[in-house]
Amino acid sequence: MSMLARRSVARVVAQPSLLVIPSSARNMATLRELELRLKSVRNIEKITKSMKMIASTKLAKAQRAMQAGKEYGIANSEVFDHSKEESPSDSIRRLFIVVSSDKGLCGGIHSSVSKATRRALNNLADTPLEGVKIDPTSPVMVIGDKSKAQLTRAQPKNLRLTFNQIGRDIPTFADAAGVADLITKSGVEFDAVVLVHNRFVSAISYEPKAFEVKGAAALKESEGFKRYEMEDDFTKDLAEFSLANAIYAALVEGHACEQSARRNAMDNASKNAKDMIDSLTMQYNRGRQAAITNELVDIITGASAL
Repeated sequence: MSMLARRSVARVVAQPSLLVIPSSARNMATLRELELRLKSVRNIEKITKSMKMIASTKLAKAQRAMQAGKEYGIANSEVFDHSKEESPSDSIRRLFIVVSSDKGLCGGIHSSVSKATRRALNNLADTPLEGVKIDPTSPVMVIGDKSKAQLTRAQPKNLRLTFNQIGRDIPTFADAAGVADLITKSGVEFDAVVLVHNRFVSAISYEPKAFEVKGAAALKESEGFKRYEMEDDFTKDLAEFSLANAIYAALVEGHACEQSARRNAMDNASKNAKDMIDSLTMQYNRGRQAAITNELVDIITGASAL
């Protein structure tokens, strides 16, 4: 290194003020960053508004499908109300089926069913199955990748089977029948199935709900079915059909809850983006005004010196 270069470096080190960036340059850099951030937030606001409109359209269709699907659940309830069990409910082997979906951006709707399942398996208070003692080792099957990821971390030993790519659009009875068929052929032994899904309360509210569907053995041993002579496969076919009905009712109601939650989430995101745009715009205008004022001061100072 030459002697002149060494002297220049020593001078810079001895006088740190030489490294200070002029205030005008700092303001210009900050203004540029604010401008880019404003542009980014405006684009996000457009996306969230579009997603809110799409979710609003899908919610109307989902509500109509939910009303039709509830008829399946009502039919199941009438059958099970007339087939009371003789054995204590605590001795029943229960299979938990958690109904969620593969999509996100809809708030904590998937977490609600996952938390309800964990509370039920741990026999904690405030569960959809209050008053019923649950075996902590009960098998769990999950419909949807979102709850699958959550329960894989929390209850990895309980998971037996998972399903995805179901309910991308409005769920159909064929989807529910396919799930019920795979559950029956999975080899997991159970006396009853507990469906955990979200119950549609209103367009802005939902809550986790658990619905129990009896298996073939429980139906066969119930008081109501013992009064009649039936073929051996009757209760088995009825149990499979009832399970498909219950899964379909849970899928369509959960889908309606998901669309409602997504619309509300996108609405809140749009409002937050608007608030952020207002704040950034004010900050940008203040910085721009300060930069112009500094430049005017420099011009006036230079003119006075001349």
